[in-house]
Amino acid sequence: MLPPTIVTTDYHTGGEPFRIVVDPPVPIPGMTVAERRARAIEDPDIQALRAVLCSEPRGHADMYGGFIVPPDDDGAHLGVLFWHKDGFSTACGHGTIALGVWAVQTGRVTAPATGSVDVVIDVPSGRVTARVHREDSRIVAVDFVNVPSWVVATDVPVTTSRGEVIVTVAYGGAIYATLPANQVGLSVRPECLGELIAVGREIKWALNDTAYATHPTDPRLTGIYGTIWFDDLGAADGLVHQRNVAVFADGQVDRSPCGSGTCARIAVLAAEGRMPAGTVLRHDSIVGSTFTGTVVETVDGRPAVIPQITGMAYRTGEHVFSIDPDDPLVPGFLLRP
Repeated sequence: MLPPTIVTTDYHTGGEPFRIVVDPPVPIPGMTVAERRARAIEDPDIQALRAVLCSEPRGHADMYGGFIVPPDDDGAHLGVLFWHKDGFSTACGHGTIALGVWAVQTGRVTAPATGSVDVVIDVPSGRVTARVHREDSRIVAVDFVNVPSWVVATDVPVTTSRGEVIVTVAYGGAIYATLPANQVGLSVRPECLGELIAVGREIKWALNDTAYATHPTDPRLTGIYGTIWFDDLGAADGLVHQRNVAVFADGQVDRSPCGSGTCARIAVLAAEGRMPAGTVLRHDSIVGSTFTGTVVETVDGRPAVIPQITGMAYRTGEHVFSIDPDDPLVPGFLLRP
């Protein structure tokens, strides 16, 4: 049973929505955030809550958000379950940036008027940080410091409706297939989006049940989350410039440059030798917003990096959604499959 009202606070990060439910009105049991995600996937009441917030008329097929839950222990300020129209994701960089802004703006985490504060967040893929920077009491940027990220496999062939493509699979809190859009004669522009979605879905589902989609230590993180298409826009001393779009879940489109996806791309660029110490990735989105990313450290004992992504989020509004028990369209519908 859905509650009669659901309260949310909405943000966008680089154009991508993030709908925050501070007090989820249904129980989400578990000892850790990862356990809560596993339980949520199987719980019809939690799934109904997710669905009513994603579906029309209260949401849309590209809506994204999170349920605030307790952290795994006292080392973090909060935990979060990320959700979208198809379920619960393992990671979300744009959501982490939004949560950092929300935590400081609401006073949940105290920040200096000028300076920085770390908002530590437990997510299904591990413990991450939103480092919030303020100037004269105004938030000016947020760094998303992610879990270790690495290349899973290179030169992976995939058969699509536009012929065979070669992808690189990488992990940035979620597992992505990445490839240049020009492999299929396209570019990362709005006029190509329909074709990028269609072929991106083909690639994701072709790889999702293969060994390339397997997380090496935690099966709960297994699965290809999405396909990242990119255009290489050149490089200069200390700078790599790319534009990308992530087609994730089942055909959902990230309007931002994609936080966890940018981490996956940094892992690839680092493995290719294109991101030595001090190099910055300028990562543009399909709508023109930008994240910047760097490698803040390498991981001892294996070819992985700790990436840091910098962006900004803005509050767009607050909602008190009503659930009429006589409404035949609850939890809603998704007009686009």
